[in-house]
Amino acid sequence: MSRREREADALRLLGLARRAGGAVPGTAASRRTLRAGDAFLLLTAEDASDTQTKKVLGIARSRDVPHRVVADRSALGRALGTSPVSAVAVTIPTLAHKILEELPARHEGDGAGVGDTGGR
Repeated sequence: MSRREREADALRLLGLARRAGGAVPGTAASRRTLRAGDAFLLLTAEDASDTQTKKVLGIARSRDVPHRVVADRSALGRALGTSPVSAVAVTIPTLAHKILEELPARHEGDGAGVGDTGGR
């Protein structure tokens, strides 16, 4: 399966997480979710600004929450049924794990907490 197909599968799973109430879109909302300890995975868009990415990555790393870079802001928003977004926190552990299986680390900085959802 190609990287593009795996990413498409991951985005479909993200849409499922959203419909199940387990995807929190947006940088500010993702930050709140990470701080509360409710996130099991952080996704950021390839074209997210460095400022937006840094805001969430520091918290994700300190909380040992896995991180992956996916698609662009528009594709990430489409998967969620919203406008373009830079970051999404996934709060359902089983879906976070499935998404991680589809998205092997491919960018520097993708590895915070890789392979482990912290036992949560």
